[in-house]
Amino acid sequence: MDTAHHLEALDLAGRLLADAAERAGADADVPTCPGWRVRDLVRHTGAVHVWAEAFVRERITGPRPFDEASGLDGRELTDWYRDVHRRLLATLADAPEDVACWTFLPAPTPSPLAFWTRRQAHETTVHRFDAQAALGVAPDPVDAEFAADGIDELLRGFHARSRSRVRTEVPRALRVRCSDTDAVWSVRLSPEPPVTTPDGEGPADAELSGTANELYFALWNRLPVPHIAGDRALADLWRERSGIG
Repeated sequence: MDTAHHLEALDLAGRLLADAAERAGADADVPTCPGWRVRDLVRHTGAVHVWAEAFVRERITGPRPFDEASGLDGRELTDWYRDVHRRLLATLADAPEDVACWTFLPAPTPSPLAFWTRRQAHETTVHRFDAQAALGVAPDPVDAEFAADGIDELLRGFHARSRSRVRTEVPRALRVRCSDTDAVWSVRLSPEPPVTTPDGEGPADAELSGTANELYFALWNRLPVPHIAGDRALADLWRERSGIG
């Protein structure tokens, strides 16, 4: 997917998140994020937007602390969220394609601008799901191309980092396959961080499959995995240890 499509997805996800959060109310529990209420969800997502926007706007080339502090609540909180979401969209839309700034995932993207637009699109879409779950409505699905892109970012980005806890004592192989696209990944597990390649070659000890939308939210631990073939313990390992801190 290109930056323009990620920007469109970010725009839609933010608007849906704010609407669902406002309708649910700040005190509503977020069932997909145990221990959180809607105010926590909105504060977190808005703070991520502020953090990400600064890297692009200020051309920051090294890491900087992430601050979730916010004293706003209720309607003032959702109004603040809408404002920081709009500012993020504007900064990403106006930034030059060759803007130089810090990024933090090894997943291949053509530029820092592409990285941040992609990352914020998926961050916001997952938390939009959470907001709709808090409202008690069926969360909107995403299209297969966007979902497959998000799975790729998760597997080849987040879980390629040294902090990934998805590890096994002996080498194992996990396959992830979208049933409605040709997207498939092979995830090699060991005592080291997972190594993922976008192919379906070689044997696998277990395969997780479903539509791209189902797998996208399942791998972010928002939905159960639709279909598991082979060693179910690897699916349990994913559910128990794949959370992103």
